Amino acid sequence: MSKVTMGHKSRFKIQRRLGVELPGLGKPGALDRRDYGPGQHGQGMRRKLSDFAIRLREKQKILYNYGLRERQLRLIVKRSKRDRTKEWIEVMAGMLELRLDSVVFRLGFAPSMAAARQLVVHRNVLVNGQKRTIPSMVLRVGDRVSLTPTGYKSAPFLQARSNPRMEMPNHLGKIVESGNPVGIVNEIPGSEAIPFPFEKRYFIEHFGRISL
Repeated sequence: MSKVTMGHKSRFKIQRRLGVELPGLGKPGALDRRDYGPGQHGQGMRRKLSDFAIRLREKQKILYNYGLRERQLRLIVKRSKRDRTKEWIEVMAGMLELRLDSVVFRLGFAPSMAAARQLVVHRNVLVNGQKRTIPSMVLRVGDRVSLTPTGYKSAPFLQARSNPRMEMPNHLGKIVESGNPVGIVNEIPGSEAIPFPFEKRYFIEHFGRISL
């Protein structure tokens, strides 16, 4: 699975198949249309999922919402398991939510993770006043995130501001400087910050059964 995959699949279909809205895809309303799977035989074909399918679904939620490749996620899990201070799933959640693209999205500076990533790679995002172009950069407590003048006038920012979708999470804050919003990292979040229903037990089981 890769980021490219999402360009070839309907974001509605992905969310219906997984049975959950994924805010990072920037396509709300997928489950409002119908509550069964995609395809002509989706209605009335609610099959009982195998244990493997249940575990896989939790991994796919993370991959699609955060726009990760399988290899990227495995590396994040591997790094998270090195931290002995708390449960690795909580470390992983913090790393995902504090990625620069995630923070730009959760601050409401972009309507989707993909749009947030574009703002970063196009040099429109500042961290502590310095341009940063690596979406996977993990921020620290106290870091300040803002946009360039061009970023504040960009279509993604204006779209997100005119149609806010989510409340800002507790681990982030926002102030106004020179008339523009600036985000601040308040704390390192845990799995409670993941913005969709997530059964971490199944995710843990999945990665307990595969080698990293």
